[in-house]
Amino acid sequence: MRKSTELRQEEIKAAVLDIISSEGLYRLSTRNLAEKVGLSEGTLFRHFKSKKDIFYSIMEDIRSGLQDPLRQIAIDVRPADERLRDFLFTHIRFLHEHKGITILLFSEAAHMNDTKLKLQLQEILMEQKLLAAKIIHDGKAEGRWSEDLHDEDIATLYAGIPLSFNVELVLTKKVNVDAFCKNMLSLLYRMLG
Repeated sequence: MRKSTELRQEEIKAAVLDIISSEGLYRLSTRNLAEKVGLSEGTLFRHFKSKKDIFYSIMEDIRSGLQDPLRQIAIDVRPADERLRDFLFTHIRFLHEHKGITILLFSEAAHMNDTKLKLQLQEILMEQKLLAAKIIHDGKAEGRWSEDLHDEDIATLYAGIPLSFNVELVLTKKVNVDAFCKNMLSLLYRMLG
């Protein structure tokens, strides 16, 4: 039975991330990718016009699979400490489920000097920081956290947590996601006062 283009595209994107997380970015070639999904290189490009198009599609997955849930958590009416916890756990679990995504996108944007990809990454990072800052601001307004802290500074520190998780994931291949999140959340709560 022939698979739909949408299903093939999902398989291709999953294979890209799998190759990066298990074999490294240097092993990501169209030949290796085609082998991984059981297609010829020509057939691979019937589903995506170019390797860049695969990366752009992965960016869209981040928008729908990560940014949308983070946005919903940030605007929720629950107490800020609960939202910060859910925000962090949702973020890290997405990165864990999509191993290699951050490494791929940052490496490709820098290596290919791809302005569009860099801009998309910058927009995602800025939105994540704004959403984190909103939760922090709300927590201060609720009287949970110190008024002396600057929302944007804490949000910038927060932005380093997912990057740190990715580095650890690349270096060790296995990270206890729940333990990592609990440790980072504990540090954030202590910092917030």
